[in-house]
Amino acid sequence: MSMAKKSPTPASNPKDALRIRESDYAGKTVDRMEAELAQSPVYANAQTARTFSRGTFGVSGLTESVEALRDKVERVRTGSLSDAEAMLVSQATALDAIFTEMARRSALNMGEYLNSADTYMRLALRAQSQCRTTLEALAEIKNPRAVAFVKQANIAHGHQQVNNGLGESPAHGNHSIQSNELLEAQHGNHLDSCTAGAAIGANSELATVGQINRATD
Repeated sequence: MSMAKKSPTPASNPKDALRIRESDYAGKTVDRMEAELAQSPVYANAQTARTFSRGTFGVSGLTESVEALRDKVERVRTGSLSDAEAMLVSQATALDAIFTEMARRSALNMGEYLNSADTYMRLALRAQSQCRTTLEALAEIKNPRAVAFVKQANIAHGHQQVNNGLGESPAHGNHSIQSNELLEAQHGNHLDSCTAGAAIGANSELATVGQINRATD
């Protein structure tokens, strides 16, 4: 059964048209291509970047935005984090500028318009906090912290050793109790075999119990 193909709807603005390589979608219908593009993180975030940067840089071409973002992703895949480092440094610089401006406005309102001064100071401190977080993320990228895996051995009561190892689990069906084995092997001690012992004669005189109430003392 052959699948009917439909022609894509032309964009009203040439910059909104997306040019794709035929080799990427060979043998696929337009509906399938549109579904894959809608679920593509590169395409979706390129659209988001175009929307929010429109007021500053104007309308950028959709195809060029997708290709530029795809190049960034490919550089990260190959191990280069230069774009991420540049982004974090730039954002930290912008946040520091916001902090300076908000602190300046807070100082201008100090003493006369306390509510406005408080609002501006809160914005300044929020920008300062975000700037610090951004720099911490940059430091983590440049100098990632080493993760240490420590194998811990806990000694419990009764000469029982509990090993807390990572990724170590006994095989299915092997449920031997190590505490019993350790007790047998140390100082000649043995577990109680639960054999019945001979009765002893101490405290053998006991009063009989009545049919309804207990015997009186």
